[in-house]
Amino acid sequence: MGAAVGSSGTEAAGGGGTKAARAGSGSIKIETQEKYSDRHSGACNCFIFHRSMVLFLEVEEKTSSKNLRANTNDMQSIGSLLLDLSTLRVATDDFSEHKRLGEGGFGMVYKGDLPKGQEIAVKRLAKTSKQGIEELKTELLLVAKLNHNNLVKLIGVCLEENEKILVYEYMPNRSLDTILFDAKKIKEFNWGQRFKIINGIARGLQYLHEDSQLKIVHRDLKASNVLLDSAYNPKISDFGLAKIFERDQSKVITHRIAGTYGYMSPEYAMRGQYSIKSDVFSFGVLVLEIITGRTNFGSYVDKVLKCIQIGLLCVQPKPADRPLMSAVNVMLTGTTRLPSLSRPAFWFQEIGSSSDVNSEQNLLDPHNSTKMYQSEAPITELEPR
Repeated sequence: MGAAVGSSGTEAAGGGGTKAARAGSGSIKIETQEKYSDRHSGACNCFIFHRSMVLFLEVEEKTSSKNLRANTNDMQSIGSLLLDLSTLRVATDDFSEHKRLGEGGFGMVYKGDLPKGQEIAVKRLAKTSKQGIEELKTELLLVAKLNHNNLVKLIGVCLEENEKILVYEYMPNRSLDTILFDAKKIKEFNWGQRFKIINGIARGLQYLHEDSQLKIVHRDLKASNVLLDSAYNPKISDFGLAKIFERDQSKVITHRIAGTYGYMSPEYAMRGQYSIKSDVFSFGVLVLEIITGRTNFGSYVDKVLKCIQIGLLCVQPKPADRPLMSAVNVMLTGTTRLPSLSRPAFWFQEIGSSSDVNSEQNLLDPHNSTKMYQSEAPITELEPR
């Protein structure tokens, strides 16, 4: 999915009194089409919306009570982003085909134009999409906590008439994959732009892993989930598969692998084990993809070689051998000597102990009772990068 809205504040028509909300560094002013004459009516509507959000964002049984309390406290922040469905219908010409930007497992994405000229991207959940509902919950629960220049900003939400809609800042240059895998566009993609994108993605990931109030693993970092604004600043998007870690938590093992093959780390694809180092692996794949497009790097050869080595460091088979994103940022911007490389990653080579190897071989054995079944297959379909 490649879409999103302008990074400045947004003015839009919405329901229930004039409100101001923080979204990133900008202020969002939501104007009503009609004013309430009774202040108690407005308070009642706010309460009803808050309760409906709590019901919609019911926490799964495995979620701790601590997380439940935190989610409930975020309802006020999420409620302040409420947008009116009629406004979004006008902005997208009633979700017309010519406004369509793309499509994903969640549903459609449309370009919208608000009355005062603000461009937006409108992500409309398909009514039959179970995947989209889970992703919507995750994005809503994270939005109040994340604020970084290299993350796409969610600026509005609409939950009217059985519609479930998220509204983002619009990105004029769409997603990174539309450049990397276009023979004409990639030739015009100079080294300065490429390095800017690599560096921006690295900063965004460092924020998610180390600098925000939460420790977050994205789990689906890929070219189509990196959006580009008018100045080619990268913005990491699509947090539907993201997972929140405790600060002292190092890894999680799951039986339901979700993401995109080709960007998945070996330990995640083979054993369902993911951590912040899984994102580092995906970043390494992205770096190598960004660099290997055909172009004349001229006097930038040394920087290109440095980025290649950093990319290879990030895709090492053992998670412990991959650098943290803070170390990657130091390597990108500094003159420090880079660590030496181990063997390149290979799906079926030894990743950990001998028992790990045996468990991986067992996964590949069609007669083994612990093999993955279709219901446990990755959410994202296997497709070319």
